[in-house]
Amino acid sequence: MEWVEFTGPTIEAAKDAALDRLGVDMEDAEFEILEEPSKGLFGRSKGQARVRARIRPTAPRPKLDRRDRRPKRSGGRSKGGQRSTESAAAAPAAAPREESESSSGSSRGRREGGRRTDRPAAGEKSRQTAAAAEQKEVPAMTETVDVDLVEHTRIVTEFLDGLVDAFELEGRVQMTEIDEETNEVHIEGRDLGVLVGPRGATLAAIQELSRTVVHRKVSGTAAGRVRLDVAGYRARRREALERFTLELAEEVRTSGVAKALEPMGSADRKVVHDTVNDLDGVATVSEGEEPRRRVVIVPA
Repeated sequence: MEWVEFTGPTIEAAKDAALDRLGVDMEDAEFEILEEPSKGLFGRSKGQARVRARIRPTAPRPKLDRRDRRPKRSGGRSKGGQRSTESAAAAPAAAPREESESSSGSSRGRREGGRRTDRPAAGEKSRQTAAAAEQKEVPAMTETVDVDLVEHTRIVTEFLDGLVDAFELEGRVQMTEIDEETNEVHIEGRDLGVLVGPRGATLAAIQELSRTVVHRKVSGTAAGRVRLDVAGYRARRREALERFTLELAEEVRTSGVAKALEPMGSADRKVVHDTVNDLDGVATVSEGEEPRRRVVIVPA
């Protein structure tokens, strides 16, 4: 996504304005500070802060060799090596007894002496073999390959198909192109409320899981954005929020008194901002801190 410039009385205010317009949370955006407000008399700030912001490209964790996740056997080798060392240390003290037993023709003494002599050599060989194996198992970084929006969408679609099957639900996964940088993958069917949850909490969690799946599937940057919907929940909520915003904006324009909405997420705040931006006589500002940040509709 292209960089977009925002201003505010402080750096934090400019960043908050960017989050509202982009419709994402802080961890999903990246910023560049272009200008900081200057200091005036008595420590007051003068001028405006300017920042550039954009939606952060998906940056997956690098993949490691699967062998790196296998349980290590160094404990067993270390234990064996310790026994060998102890046996070697005990050998000089036991030498007179062995000599005596050998001279008396005791086969048991010869067997014990042979075992104590051979064990350190076997332990040393085991350590050398383990060291060589560990050198071979050093994981190599996989080649970084970026994934385009089409592949990004395919990965998310497969994930949702598997999720529907796992829940034994009757649903069909479809894709809708929103713009050049955004696709929406939605599930249509009956009795899908379990995938939405109270006030869309489960749907938001599924959205985060889909990002994790993309991280595991690709080694580079995932292009664009793929947002999710279930049974048209987000579409209905967006329409209801737009209608409510229009009614509230008309009240503000008529009475001249500002109205504050309830705290909501950045995606819903973006809907409010975009709706009011198309109207005359009213404007929007955001106030508060996450997760209690809210939009206030004010007379223009």
